[in-house]
Amino acid sequence: MTSSTAAREYARAHANQFLAELIETLRIPSLSADPAHADDIRRMADWYEAHLKHLGLQKVAVMPTAGHPVVYGEWLGAGPDKPTVLVYGHYDVVPALMEDGWETDPFKPVQKDGKIFARGATDDKGQLLIHIKALESYLKTAGAAPVNVKILLEGEEEISSPNLLPFIKEHIDLLRADVCVISDTSMRAIDEPAILHSLRGMTYAEIEVFGPSDDLHSGLWGGATHNPALALVEILSKLYNPDGTIAIPGFYDDVVPLTPEEREMIARTNLTDEQFKEATGVPAIWGDPHYNIRERISARPTLDINGLWSGWAGPGPKTIIPAKAGCKISSRLVGNQDPHKIFDLLRDYVESITPETVRVEVRLLTTGRAALFPFNSPAMKAAARAYEKGWGASPVFTRGGGSIPIVAEIAALMHIPVVLMGFGLDSDGLHSPNERFSIEMFERGIQTAIVYLEELAQLPA
Repeated sequence: MTSSTAAREYARAHANQFLAELIETLRIPSLSADPAHADDIRRMADWYEAHLKHLGLQKVAVMPTAGHPVVYGEWLGAGPDKPTVLVYGHYDVVPALMEDGWETDPFKPVQKDGKIFARGATDDKGQLLIHIKALESYLKTAGAAPVNVKILLEGEEEISSPNLLPFIKEHIDLLRADVCVISDTSMRAIDEPAILHSLRGMTYAEIEVFGPSDDLHSGLWGGATHNPALALVEILSKLYNPDGTIAIPGFYDDVVPLTPEEREMIARTNLTDEQFKEATGVPAIWGDPHYNIRERISARPTLDINGLWSGWAGPGPKTIIPAKAGCKISSRLVGNQDPHKIFDLLRDYVESITPETVRVEVRLLTTGRAALFPFNSPAMKAAARAYEKGWGASPVFTRGGGSIPIVAEIAALMHIPVVLMGFGLDSDGLHSPNERFSIEMFERGIQTAIVYLEELAQLPA
């Protein structure tokens, strides 16, 4: 019996234990954005620290950053002639309240219809635990893994990882590896696994329009005062062309064009109009007609209004002209778009179309670089073989619509390939009410991660 065969049998035999441990982590409300949950963040970090120590890893520690801590552990028993893989994941989650539309308490996990419902189930506690359990399966059977493994877990991914890059720079020698693997992505259907070779970046800004010095009585001053809320709507309406493309001059200048080969691969996982409408609840499809749905939501840049505020929104009437109006706006970026350049283009364009009757401020809130990798690298091919053997289906290489801010930074700073092996479903509801994770996919993910370590062992160190 090979070491991977024994490890896979161990994982199957301990499936209930692994699931119970996942449920433990899901009970901890590790919300990184809410200072009131700082103790829960620390409690979650302590859980992983204790767990990695229990599995026999070395140098296990909860390590401080300027914000929430990082958890690190390593197993280097394969020796210097074998590759080293850095497993990255995040243990923080986004907020979740019953009034958001949850059917059950988001931090009291519930099993139903073969899925586990809880905040963080698929993003990212379930997926990161897959790699920990794969390593455990080797250590508890053969006493060794086929490659060296380093584990890096952060607590700030959901707030754009503001302190992880400084941490990596400070600990670059500790983290040095040959490949980084991240599981924080998804696939369309359980039998259609996907390896992402691209993630979108981010420019997130705030636009605020100012008019009168104070709220005004609309009966006394209306008709001669340009309402800031109206001015904001007028500005926003000019950000888009009638065909759904973005009107900001120069916005598309640096976009890397899709090759015919990429478009063919993306088409394999495309959504029909009906599938998209069923998944989102929208009445009709919108966007650039030159690209299919999957290309629009993964391989093309976007500009979205994320929130609006102005005036009176309480019960009953209050006839005012508000003193100001504002919105939050985000742009998902693709290679080779620079997030700071995009902000400059956005700011300059908004200022150029702002009426002289109001004043505007455009403020940058956060950025993240897009990641684009070749899909024929040895590490990527090893991942494809792992899906074939461990998952039971051949994966497609495609692009991801979301953003994991640190991915591009890891690749650029550490000069290593990053492999995005997703084990969730597009329909898992990450960041939404009733987030869920398929128990079958959790188990198949562990099987795949076990095989991946074996496949990586065949690559030169």
